[in-house]
Amino acid sequence: MKNRRDFLRNTFGLGAGLAAVPRLFAAPTQASGESMDMEHMSHATQRNSGIVSVETPDVPQLPWRMSGGAKEFHLIAEPVKQELMPGKIVNLWGYNGRAPGPTIQVNQGDRVRIIVDNHLPEPTSMHWHGFEIPVEMDGAPGSSQDPIPPGGCFIYEFTLHQAGTFFYHSHMAMQEMMGMIGTFIMHPKKAYDPPVDKDFAIILQEFAILPNNPIPNSMNMEFNWLTFNGKAGPATTPLIVRLKDRVRLRFINLGMDHHPIHLHGHTFVVTGTEGGRQPKTTWGPKNTVLVGVAEAADVEFVANNPGDWMVHCHLPHHMMNQMSSTVGPLTRRTGMPAGVSMENGMGMLDGTPGVPLGDDYGSSLGRGMGVGSTNDQPTTNGPLSQERAKQAVAATTQNQEMPRMPGMQHGQMRGTQHGEEQLPESANQVPGFPQDAFMEGPMMAMDKMVDKPENYRLRPGWSGFMQGMMTFVRVLPPDMYDKIMALKAQQSPNKQQMPGMEHHHHGS
Repeated sequence: MKNRRDFLRNTFGLGAGLAAVPRLFAAPTQASGESMDMEHMSHATQRNSGIVSVETPDVPQLPWRMSGGAKEFHLIAEPVKQELMPGKIVNLWGYNGRAPGPTIQVNQGDRVRIIVDNHLPEPTSMHWHGFEIPVEMDGAPGSSQDPIPPGGCFIYEFTLHQAGTFFYHSHMAMQEMMGMIGTFIMHPKKAYDPPVDKDFAIILQEFAILPNNPIPNSMNMEFNWLTFNGKAGPATTPLIVRLKDRVRLRFINLGMDHHPIHLHGHTFVVTGTEGGRQPKTTWGPKNTVLVGVAEAADVEFVANNPGDWMVHCHLPHHMMNQMSSTVGPLTRRTGMPAGVSMENGMGMLDGTPGVPLGDDYGSSLGRGMGVGSTNDQPTTNGPLSQERAKQAVAATTQNQEMPRMPGMQHGQMRGTQHGEEQLPESANQVPGFPQDAFMEGPMMAMDKMVDKPENYRLRPGWSGFMQGMMTFVRVLPPDMYDKIMALKAQQSPNKQQMPGMEHHHHGS
């Protein structure tokens, strides 16, 4: 597990709300080949145009330079290591060191050039999802172009006449399931009516990752890690808005499941899709929007209700982490079982359907007597025994630390804050108890491990109930909003350099 300092450094380096590309909404004045440093576009400058830059929490912006009359971007397709939450580091494929890849923002009417280098061990291509561009730039391997070979490069160049929420992704299906997608925002020439004060984009992704295996199974149809912008709750970064701000949320989905995204405390209208802005006559009040596979949805609302409001996928299994099925009492019992057969004790399969994960297959104390062997028992997932669960809850109500649970600050949950969480003596007799480990509330709190300015003054123990595709929209009074903005400003941003900018590509 990375230490807390490294985790926070990475979080802030890739965090939400980093300054957007400067002069994004103005005519470019930089000389050919001069890079944009992403640091000096003020919020006031953005508001003067009626358009604000889009924030992608936990995902960096992609720098660009002017070259030959085009905005030039550089993307590298490559294997990446991604920390979904503290201690859960997985091997994905993405762009420029992360999955999803960095966010691209341009203006309607811009000519863009995107240089794509392939550092993967197999061919790839890049599809510009929903773009109305020449077919030879579409990125469909075998029909519009040859795949980009390992070590190869392809230069995409086109002029954009659309506006809205779009995205880029590999057009190799298995690569998509490994994380290869990024946000592509086309800002309109004229600001939408009404204009917004805050604009956020969130990519919805899902992965099938077995315990003790850092590599997703891209062929699996069961997903147990669900993410917003490459992070699973509670590591997701909250969206910070000022009370009375008009807010736009852009959701992008490229996975295997549709996601009903629900916002607490507010009513919104759906103002756009992956096809662009919708007429106002189609707008209607909602608090949940279904974002289908390969779709985007833009929703807008006035943040007139102060508080820390959850926004999440409302599929119950998408509000969990680390879901996986097991056989046998693996995690809620300690010690060695007794009474298994000789074959099972040697790990020999006996033809019984199922996966040999239980105590049937392994060492035991003595051998079974046929019908007298009762080692097969139903169980649920989780690292806690019933006794340790009681100890953990008792520790939370007494503000004490429970031993042997590294990284979890159990004492942070107080009875006066959340009510007494005592377990009844008969809890283990209730069918369905205990639930999955990451749904056990106070025992799984990790507030300190995911500490960042955007989490300032959240209720103690909040992280124990934040899993999967979940984050907050924090609607704050001006003084608290300014305080969090000041804390963010104190962090040193991790500037992402544009690879290869010192080189001229194909005579550009």
